Amino acid sequence: MISVNCLNSFDDIVNKWNLILSSSKIKSPFITYQWQSSWWQEFGATQRLSILEIESEQEIIGIAPLRYENKNLTFIGDEDLCDHSDFLISQGNEVAFYIALMDHLEQCEWNNLVLYSLRDDSPTLELLPKIAKDKGYDVDINLQDVNPGVVLPVSWDEYVSSLSKKHRHELKRKLRRLESQEDMRWYAVDDVRDIEKDMGHFFRLLKMSKDTKYKFLTEDREKFFRLVGTNLGEIGLVKLFFMEIEGERVASILCFDYDSKRFLYNSGFNPEYGYFSVGLLLKAMSLKSAIEDKKTYYDFLRGDEPYKYHLGGIDQHLFKMVITRP
Repeated sequence: MISVNCLNSFDDIVNKWNLILSSSKIKSPFITYQWQSSWWQEFGATQRLSILEIESEQEIIGIAPLRYENKNLTFIGDEDLCDHSDFLISQGNEVAFYIALMDHLEQCEWNNLVLYSLRDDSPTLELLPKIAKDKGYDVDINLQDVNPGVVLPVSWDEYVSSLSKKHRHELKRKLRRLESQEDMRWYAVDDVRDIEKDMGHFFRLLKMSKDTKYKFLTEDREKFFRLVGTNLGEIGLVKLFFMEIEGERVASILCFDYDSKRFLYNSGFNPEYGYFSVGLLLKAMSLKSAIEDKKTYYDFLRGDEPYKYHLGGIDQHLFKMVITRP
């Protein structure tokens, strides 16, 4: 027998959340308890939470982290900040989960179920449309964005050799130019106390690098990133990379390490050092570090910025699904 419990607080589900996420096909820092509860703490004050806990034979098989936005239901989080979204489902229970979800939602008031940032390997994309259509719902699926990444080899030399001739030559040339500078170094910060202390340097470089990033980093988002840095940092998922030239921090990257992968979330650099390609090369060094840390995949996350392809990124895709009541 399958049952659905509707929760309006994160307080009682943290242990179950971690258990289900560990057995789910889709794993990402953006659907961890720490990320989602942090987002809700900062941005959810005027909204209604609807976390659905789905059980079969008194054993939890999945969690639907949802919220009401006007008359629509959607994932906790938002498209500007959350590069991946999905349900948490223990593998093998996907069909039972989606059927129970749609049966429960028939009793709720909503116009559209808006599911954004679904990866192209998501079982939600594969299985939920047919189940929803069989119940009479309209389903619309559109490509939302690309999500480049690199399958990591066992060595840096093998990675460099895998790049196209043009990009391999450019990377080596830029590295030689940068390494000619005396007193250049790059390093990672991963202790939560240092992350909290150094986040301000990351924000400064982020805002310096592009006008769009300056506008993106509102006061509310800065507070959110500090909270995420602490909450994900406490469980060892955060790496904050810096590059220094003559003692000055000239580039920074915020990364998340999760499920044997490294996720490049955001970055910034001082344009005065653009000649040395400090932004691109710090990304390359964080990728090199991921290889040394025996990560299997480097995820550049959402967007088609040219540097991702210069560093060997191959497109994956993100989709948006909207299920509408007839």
